[in-house]
Amino acid sequence: MNTFRIDYGPAIEGSIREIEAAIETAPAVAAVFPARWLALELLENGDDIRRRLSEIDGGHAVVAAAALAYRTLVVEFGETAPVAVAGARYDWIHEVTKLATVGKSGTPWSRSDQVDRVLTHPIAGLGFFLFALWAVFKLTADVATFFLDWIDAVVNGPIARWVASLVGGIGLGGGWVEDLMVSGVVAGVGGILVFLPVLLSLYLALAVLEDSGYMARGALVMDRLMRRLGLPAKSFLPMLVGFGCNVPAIYATRTLERPRDRILTGLLVPFMSCGARLPVYVLMAAAFFPARRGFVVFSMYVLGVLVALAVGSVVGRTVLPSESTVPLLLELPPYRRPTWRSVWFHTWVRTKAFVKDAGTVILGTSIILWLLLAMPAGGSGRFGDTPIEDSVFGRTTDVLAPVFAPAGFGSAEATGALVTGFVAKEVVISSMAQLYGTGSDGEVEDPSLASDLREIGTGFGSAVRNTILAVPGIVGIDLVESDTEQSDDGLLAAVRQGFDDSSGGHGALAALAFCVFVLLYTPCVAAVAAARRELGPRWMWTSVIGQTALAWIMAVGVFQIGRAAGIG
Repeated sequence: MNTFRIDYGPAIEGSIREIEAAIETAPAVAAVFPARWLALELLENGDDIRRRLSEIDGGHAVVAAAALAYRTLVVEFGETAPVAVAGARYDWIHEVTKLATVGKSGTPWSRSDQVDRVLTHPIAGLGFFLFALWAVFKLTADVATFFLDWIDAVVNGPIARWVASLVGGIGLGGGWVEDLMVSGVVAGVGGILVFLPVLLSLYLALAVLEDSGYMARGALVMDRLMRRLGLPAKSFLPMLVGFGCNVPAIYATRTLERPRDRILTGLLVPFMSCGARLPVYVLMAAAFFPARRGFVVFSMYVLGVLVALAVGSVVGRTVLPSESTVPLLLELPPYRRPTWRSVWFHTWVRTKAFVKDAGTVILGTSIILWLLLAMPAGGSGRFGDTPIEDSVFGRTTDVLAPVFAPAGFGSAEATGALVTGFVAKEVVISSMAQLYGTGSDGEVEDPSLASDLREIGTGFGSAVRNTILAVPGIVGIDLVESDTEQSDDGLLAAVRQGFDDSSGGHGALAALAFCVFVLLYTPCVAAVAAARRELGPRWMWTSVIGQTALAWIMAVGVFQIGRAAGIG
């Protein structure tokens, strides 16, 4: 009976025969594995098979023969053996399909193939990938910011007034209950909901890229770069998921075959800037870099990728070394026009999850933070009317604040926001809104419902108009009249003043260092739990301690080097 086999060409077939010869000299191995199948498995990085062979008599000699054949193919083809084998397999498939189909000779390349020649090119493809990311973050930082301003005005204006009026209507106005509702609930949850348009635009843009089929090309382009740095190629897919949320990205590492790759990727995923960090970047960019918001946000995302590649390259060559990296082999989907139903479904699912967090984790954290701010720890003040420096929260942050003084943001407000941010990065902005006291001051009594509704409607119309005019700004066409003078009211002004004070007049540098710290330190408690489950306690603590230490070092470096250079 004839046995079916693929002809991989002279070079690969020669390597297969060398491994088969070694297998024939090891009867114990030949009795367990078919020779040709085992030879191909070893050439395609069969780590599990190598471990099993190490336990079989004569297995070490077979593994040594396979390693020699592997290196021979690398020299012959100029690429890893798995890529060479996969390429030969696809060449064989191409030849078979030519014989099995009827068509015109010299058929021109399809339009999809022609586009892929550019978008998957090692240099041009990387350039387009960076441009695509730039467009996404210009959309989130510049275009969506007008709805951000509108929601901020609505939350801290009419809604705060309505809540204060409602509390006063039941006879509890003017006391700690009103302060809890306005400064705790409204300022806390409202402080993060104002950034809902930013996250909505981010999820919308990513859904369009995914549904169009481009994301697979981006993964292919990054695969080449990662393999040159000694990183596992398939790691980019979980890392890509990390731009949305680090938690599912860590769980996605279980799709990697080798334990070493799963651990290394799990250590790198937290450096991917998730959507929850985006509001922090937008706030700081709006406060200190209003003319370069998009560039600042884009820089944080690029910095996260660069830090991940650098850390992965060092760890992958020292703590977790590997003889080779498994290449990324995937079937590129055809380009297609994104469907509104699919794009909206993925956008809605991600946004709904964020809103759910805002209503649970953030609300609970905001109330706890308010209690800590309301409770006196000594000195003057009473419950609900205590200066921040005399509160339980203030006394606690006073102990931690000096740690961040070298980075320029050693204040109780910034330190407190970072501490609560360990629970979830969504909480950082809401905590800052509470700590800086930017909620409604309650001075407006008996607000007119009609005037509030008119204010909301007018602001919405202005936001829609400016958003439409801001879209061409993605490609450099500015149709929106620039507002060089920023408002002195609200959270932006409070943040500017606070960072200027804590940094000795270098507020912009301190804000940049703050963004770097938020980017690099532990994402959230949920990510820590996911790391413990997937990587184990040892690597979980390695990740938490290593990320926090690296975040502090880089934040201090940004501030100190920038100040020494006279920047800001």
